[in-house]
Amino acid sequence: MDSFYHAIQTICVYAIPLIFAITLHESAHGWAAGRLGDPTATMLGRVTINPIPHIDPIGTIAVPGALLLMSALTGGGGLLFGWAKPVPINPRYFRNPLKAMTITAAAGPLSNLLQMIFWALLLKALAAVGFYDKFVISVCAAGISVNLMLMAFNLIPIPPLDGGRIVRGLLPRQAGMAFDKIEPYGFMILLVLMVGGGLSFFVRPFLMFGQWIINLVL
Repeated sequence: MDSFYHAIQTICVYAIPLIFAITLHESAHGWAAGRLGDPTATMLGRVTINPIPHIDPIGTIAVPGALLLMSALTGGGGLLFGWAKPVPINPRYFRNPLKAMTITAAAGPLSNLLQMIFWALLLKALAAVGFYDKFVISVCAAGISVNLMLMAFNLIPIPPLDGGRIVRGLLPRQAGMAFDKIEPYGFMILLVLMVGGGLSFFVRPFLMFGQWIINLVL
């Protein structure tokens, strides 16, 4: 019974920062695309801090919730990730599609970096005034960890993740065309990395940095 209550508490702590980390990530893609000339996401109401238009029942709720539940029940600290409804992007609106897609892709992880900074500053402010409510402090710490974890995951240089899009935009033409051939196998590669523990290679340094920030602030 204690493990069940601990699991529920863990889900409550991570719920707010996780939902915003996932949904604002997608909103940032739409905002960047709009600044570069593509109004599609804006017209569809996807450039908003309201998480509801972005929520995918499976990727935003079910999968992260299940991972949190398993982590809490087993006492582990496994990988936590999720996704929102993809923001529609129409490259035909871009003057330089390759460059614009690179910037649009980078906007997602950047939004997670900015959210991490927000949670860190909030945690610092609470500590400065001596406010140490356990639940609120835990939410702020979760906000730091979750955003760094999602940023790390999305920066993995495998298409169709943001990291793959960024790498594609930086490659010379011929190398980029060869890199495009990886995309149909992208999710399979990620699955192999996930099962084999390879994702920890990318994510662990970010999580260590997040824990360093939390320890520094508190």
